[in-house]
This record gives sequence, structure tokens and C-alpha cells, in this order.
Amino acid sequence: MRAFVLHPDIQSDRARRDPGPALEEAVALAAALPDLEVADAMVVRLPRAQPGLLFGTGKIAELKARIKELEIGLVLVDGPVTPVQQRNLEKEWGVKLLDRTGLILEIFADRAATREGVLQVELAALSYQRTRLVRAWTHLERQRGGLGFVGGPGETQIEADRRAIDEAVTRIRRQLARVVKTRALHRSARKKVPYPIVALVGYTNAGKSTLFNHLTGADVMAKDMLFATLDPTMRAVALPDGTEVILSDTVGFISDLPTQLVAAFRATLEEVLDADLIVHVRDISHPETEEQAGDVMTILRDLGVGETAPLLEVWNKMDRVAPAQAEALRAMADRRETVFAVSALTGEGVGEMLAAVAETLSPPRHISEVALTHEDGRRRAWLFDQGVVEAEVAGEAETRLTVRWTDRQEQAFRKL
Repeated sequence: MRAFVLHPDIQSDRARRDPGPALEEAVALAAALPDLEVADAMVVRLPRAQPGLLFGTGKIAELKARIKELEIGLVLVDGPVTPVQQRNLEKEWGVKLLDRTGLILEIFADRAATREGVLQVELAALSYQRTRLVRAWTHLERQRGGLGFVGGPGETQIEADRRAIDEAVTRIRRQLARVVKTRALHRSARKKVPYPIVALVGYTNAGKSTLFNHLTGADVMAKDMLFATLDPTMRAVALPDGTEVILSDTVGFISDLPTQLVAAFRATLEEVLDADLIVHVRDISHPETEEQAGDVMTILRDLGVGETAPLLEVWNKMDRVAPAQAEALRAMADRRETVFAVSALTGEGVGEMLAAVAETLSPPRHISEVALTHEDGRRRAWLFDQGVVEAEVAGEAETRLTVRWTDRQEQAFRKL
């Protein structure tokens, strides 16, 4: 299907985004849907949004001619469109119309792979449809069964639609509660094995999955595409100091995330809520990287994340930055303890980042003196292999070593 992407640049909206990058993101969102060809994209400047049609009558006529010329089948409006505006514009242009929320829901519906992901998308879509009160949902009423008097006399179509949606929402929430309970049991089981959880978060397409694959050797879908990852993926990773952690790759965030999705995907993001460390991955090559970082931190705060868990910031995609800018960014990152300039594609800076993760998560260490005879070569090799030896003094009968280790390492050594 051929699509026409419009970004309304409403002058009266003081919080509006830079229209250029905003349109690029909207086109990338459209490209994330299969079988959709973006035929044209345009920023439409408006003094203010018109209540009934969003655009002025002259602009509507101009866009209608363009839609007809390009044989457009779907118009994507990058912003909120009221049900009345949607109905009127579809009637004027004779094509299907989706607003930003509807488009994101379509992408999520296409990408969700796990049972929970599918249910979350259905729940979000129903919440969105309820505000639209579309007649398409009346088939749900027929699935309800009963004796034919449940609707009651004189019930309007809108009331029937609303009730059908509410019943579908109740059913999905029950199913979702069972899935969430199962995930909670899995989390409880993981807590018995005391592995810290490291959650990768960031704006969509920041390179989280590429970094995840680099660190774990996994084969998670990683494409230059918005919302390539929807369902959380977890893998165990051994850090340079031997500490084992569970790394979690999460759904990407986006500006103006539909409120239905923030609520519906809260369970999916519970891995982030439970994280011992949050790694905020940024696409440092993106022209709006600062705004994207702000959007991510806002959503994390809304979810109640980040108040207790430590946070590291990763400036990813350094391989896409011009050499002079890259040097300046590396110098800036070096001056900040919790910021790391990396390229998940080439591996640049990943070692330093992992060392910082290990330092943040490693259990407390203490210093001990260990005396070994000359026959204790295996135990001495083990200590050096663990990287805990700080000093060694050889004597005639024994060697004395100063070691800095964790309680677990000391217990393992005593068992050798």
C-alpha cells in the first residue's frame, strides 16, 4: 500500500518538535510496517489546529489532489487526530487515515512475538479504539452469547460498542494477569540465583539490540528500524571480573509514546523496574540525541525507574560520527565517570563500559594475607587467574600473597 506521511507543524503549540527530524522519524515509523511504501512525506505548517478537519479547507484540497495524483491508499498524520477529525478527513480524501498513536499500535501488533506482547498490544489497541467508539467492534457483541436480553431495549450502537470493548478488555486483563504471574515466578526463581540484572534502555533504534548481541553472542533481531525489539530478551553474561549478570534488552522508547502503551507495557518493563543497573543507550549520531535522551528519562521517571538503581550512559554509534566530533565526544565522556563512548558495531569502548558495569555491580572486596608453600602452584595460579593478587613476597619455605577478593572468591579458594 502507498502511504503519504504528514507532520503538522502547529505554530501555536509551544512544545512542538523541530519539524525536520520529526518528519524523518515519522517516515521511519511508516517504513517499520511491512507492505507499506512511503510515496511522499511533507511538513504542513498550521497557525493552529482546526477542530473539525485539523487542516484548513485550502490545504485539504491541495493534499487531496496530491493523494489522488500519487494513488495514495493510507495517510499517516504524525500527531494526535481526534475521532471527528479522522472521520471527516477520511471522508474528504477517500482514503484510510492513521494518527501517530494508531501507527505505533499497528507496528507493535505486527512485531509482538510472545504471548504477553500480543496481549499487551491487544489491550492497548482496545483502549485506543474505545476513545474512537468505532462501529467495527460490534462483532465482539455477537461472540458474547447469552439469552438475547443482555443489551436491553433501546441501547444505542455506541453503548453496545463501548460495552463490547469493555468486555474484551476484561477478558484480556485476566489472561494478562496469568502471564504476568508466570513472569513473576520466573523472576523469583532468578532471585534465588543471585545474579544482578542489567537492563538496556533507550530511544528506539539507539542500537540496544546490536549491543546486546555483541555482549551475549545472541541473535536478537537488530535492524536499522524503529521498534525492531518489542519483547524483552534476557541472557546471562560473564563480566571481566568473573561476575555473572543477566542482561535484559527492552522495547525502545519514543517521544509522544501513546499513553495506552505506557500503561499496557508496564509489565513488559518490569525487568527494568527490578534492575540492579540501568544502561541508557543513546544514538549519539542522531541530530536530536539530547531530546531523545530527555524523552527516555521522562518515561523512566513516569514508570518509577531510576530512583534507586544506578545508571550508566552509553553514547553508541560512534562509528557514524565525523572524526573531529568523535574526538570531542570521547573527551567529554572521559571527563564523566558514568558516560562511555562506544560502537556496538565495531566494539570500540565496550571493554571500558563492561569494566564499569563490573565495578558498579561487584560485591564488596576485602584484603587478606595468604601463605602458600612451593607445592601450592595450582592454588597460586587460581589466584592470579582471578586477578585478585596485589602483592607477592617469596620466602624460603613459603610465598606470602596480599589478595583483594570477595567473600565468594575466598570461599572458593578455601575449597581448593
